[in-house]
Amino acid sequence: MDYQKLSKDILKLVGGPENVAAVTNCLTRLRFNLRNESKADDKAIEALEGVSGIVKKGGQYQVIIGTDVPNVYNAMAKLIGDADQAVKSDEKMKWSDRLIDTLTGIFTPILMPLTAAGMLKAVLAVLVALKLVDSSAMTYQVINFMADSTFYFLPIFLANSAAKKFGCSPMLAMMLGGILIHPNFINLVNAAKDGGPAINVFGLPIYAASYSSSVIPIILGVWFMSKVEPIADRISPKAVKFFTRPLLTILVSGIATLCVLGPVGYVIASWIGTVVTTVNTYANWLVPTIIGAVLPFLVMTGTHHALTSIGINNRMTFGFDTFIYPGQLASNVAQGAAALALSLRSKDKATKEMSWANGLTAIFGITEPVLFSITIKHKTNMVAASIGGAVGGFFMGLLNVKNFSGGSPGLLTLPSYIGLDAPMSNFYLACAGAAIAFVVSFAVSYVLNRPKDGSPETAGKEEPSAPTAKSGSNPGTGSQILCAPLKGKAVPLSQVDDPTFAEEIMGKGGAIIPEEGKLYAPCDGQIYTVFETGHAVTMVSDQGAQVIMHIGLDTVKLEGRYFHIHVKEGDRVKTGDLLGEFDLESIRKEGYDPVTPVVVANTGDFREVRAKAGEVRPGDPWMDLT
Repeated sequence: MDYQKLSKDILKLVGGPENVAAVTNCLTRLRFNLRNESKADDKAIEALEGVSGIVKKGGQYQVIIGTDVPNVYNAMAKLIGDADQAVKSDEKMKWSDRLIDTLTGIFTPILMPLTAAGMLKAVLAVLVALKLVDSSAMTYQVINFMADSTFYFLPIFLANSAAKKFGCSPMLAMMLGGILIHPNFINLVNAAKDGGPAINVFGLPIYAASYSSSVIPIILGVWFMSKVEPIADRISPKAVKFFTRPLLTILVSGIATLCVLGPVGYVIASWIGTVVTTVNTYANWLVPTIIGAVLPFLVMTGTHHALTSIGINNRMTFGFDTFIYPGQLASNVAQGAAALALSLRSKDKATKEMSWANGLTAIFGITEPVLFSITIKHKTNMVAASIGGAVGGFFMGLLNVKNFSGGSPGLLTLPSYIGLDAPMSNFYLACAGAAIAFVVSFAVSYVLNRPKDGSPETAGKEEPSAPTAKSGSNPGTGSQILCAPLKGKAVPLSQVDDPTFAEEIMGKGGAIIPEEGKLYAPCDGQIYTVFETGHAVTMVSDQGAQVIMHIGLDTVKLEGRYFHIHVKEGDRVKTGDLLGEFDLESIRKEGYDPVTPVVVANTGDFREVRAKAGEVRPGDPWMDLT
């Protein structure tokens, strides 16, 4: 792969260097913050050799490369200078999107040293378990402190990435991290805990807490520094600004962090630990089961990195994590297993080869390649991966399987479940949990991807996740026209800022940006489902089309506010009947995108599903089902 050429092509197609506010990379993606996302040419980028797809979520424009992404990122960094500069975009994001974007921006850059440290710990654990190295030997001690360096100096690593995210000086932020773990401060803390003099500065008390390996305190401290530094710059005389700006910044931020923000972060981390302990006591199976089931959807949007901080905090607080990594291990292995099963079922050479290669990669811990090339295109594989991940996560959660050193969850990091003071049974249970996830997912995928009507080519493409035709309907016969259910501008599904619809996971169709808050029946048929929150209605046409109408994106979070549906399940409706009303302006003011996807869930029953683009009115012929 020509990394230089690919980076140039991507940079050009996202709108050039002037349109890039920031870019960083995770294990498989380039993550852009673009000043104007509309300048990016989605289709041209997806068509590039070396690009597996794009995802737009949480204020980020993510280009999926695969395991070659560090090379592409390095080439791009040379083209645009400080590639991971602070984001200066004026784009307004919802608080939830901003939180995810911030956590992702802080933790993504340190995944590499965290993975290296985790793998060193895993290798060391294997050497000790096999009695090739004794825990008292010098070799053990050297490798152990090499691995511990990342965790011990974690505040400094986080300070650097947080500073770039918050827009302040990385060097001063790293100095702030060094203050929290300086040996003299640690000695003062230990002395205070042993009954020595209390710590204070200018008479202000400093809480006796140790911050090595901590996560939250330094993030709060750097955030505060990002507010102090501009003020220090503004009040410093120009002639001596070079001296006074860093002096004021670090003096104020350092004291504030030691006296207030550090203790607050310490308490928050302790609260999180208490919650983890409580849940672990009464329902230790719950979180790993949920993560095992939904992780592919989180990875799809890039929000899975928000879980990283919780897993790290658990290991730094308790010495192990029983929530995040076991569930992720089960999910990754399950998704790989589903792809391997598809590779055995499919007769299509390209699908077979891609499923096999990317399935193995997923089992070893990297799932983006298989997710975007196979899983989201074969609903049966998504179902299989979710079931297998949930079962494997439930098993490991129920038996309280512990992860000690992190790493990318997969077979290669199974040794991270070996702890020096933990019984080997913990490692064996982790292996068993991974095996259960593999077997369950493989079996479900193998069954669901069975050839249909004697044609293996259709395997995995006809699993509707919506209504089935009721009695009296005549599914799949001839062509059918669906009328526009809304007044507004019709756009392709690919322009919808939600991968579930844009990648046609639910089925093919179109979307309408509404101009008024009224939803009409697109055809004659029967109402199948009315969601309790009123944000979505499904129906079955008299010709058997299974139609899903979803008003807005993520509007389920409104919990029914602004929606009033006039029909109920089982009602017969005619084309143009008013199904419901919604307060369009209020939905927009709440920060939700009102674009309304309309998809045909049983797309496989039709040779072609084609929707027109442009201005439409209720009752206009809009979608052609052949």
